[in-house]
Amino acid sequence: MTRLVHMEVGGGVATLTLDSPANRNALSVRLLGDLEERLNRALADRGVRVIVLTGAGPVFCSGADLKEQRVERTDVGAAPVTASFPEILSLIWESPKPVVCRLNGTARAGGLGLVAACDFAVAPDSAKFAFSEVRLGVAPAMIAVPVLRRITARAAGEYFLTGELFDAARGVEIGLLTRAVPEAELDATVAHYVDMLLRGGPEALAITKRLVRELPELPFDEGLREMARLSAERFTSAEGQEGIRAFMEKRPAAWIPLNP
Repeated sequence: MTRLVHMEVGGGVATLTLDSPANRNALSVRLLGDLEERLNRALADRGVRVIVLTGAGPVFCSGADLKEQRVERTDVGAAPVTASFPEILSLIWESPKPVVCRLNGTARAGGLGLVAACDFAVAPDSAKFAFSEVRLGVAPAMIAVPVLRRITARAAGEYFLTGELFDAARGVEIGLLTRAVPEAELDATVAHYVDMLLRGGPEALAITKRLVRELPELPFDEGLREMARLSAERFTSAEGQEGIRAFMEKRPAAWIPLNP
């Protein structure tokens, strides 16, 4: 059976490509199963430092496969995509390796959950987006978990409740996207972020991901105490000492691929 998610590894980067153009890369149970398997492989591969998530065709992801979400009245609560999706969002969100979303085009509904779960999201400025769930009589429930950690409450109310289309520039403005660029610059922009990430220490990147998410929730004084402890720990760690030596000796640190 043909895979719906392809994986290519090279230069410390695992590129995962959603490849189900017949249904606009909709989140079917089969695609989600393939994506989970590919994510786990990339996370387990010690040679992979950064994960790039993208799609084939003109659409990044159209959301849940509605054919699979239709159920008989006696099967209420048994929506199959709903059961398969939380593990994917968790794998991306909790990944110790940075995940860059390279949006090849439009995203809707559940597809925006994938976007929000990634650490970086770069889109062509021609792409359009919508949280279209309410227009189907459903709610943006699961995807709200990562999305509400990215965008403002005011923007969430506007677009969750109306289902209105918005463009990539607005996506950047509300915090859903990192960058919106002309399509001709998409790959170069993604490559720029990947190159910068490959230069960071793997342990330091994983810790900093957690820091960005968790530190704002701590009381100020507690935050200072925790960060003083963490700073001392990182400066005296093997990775920190290697980074300092590399800087002093004007050479690349040991974790940087030969051709990042």
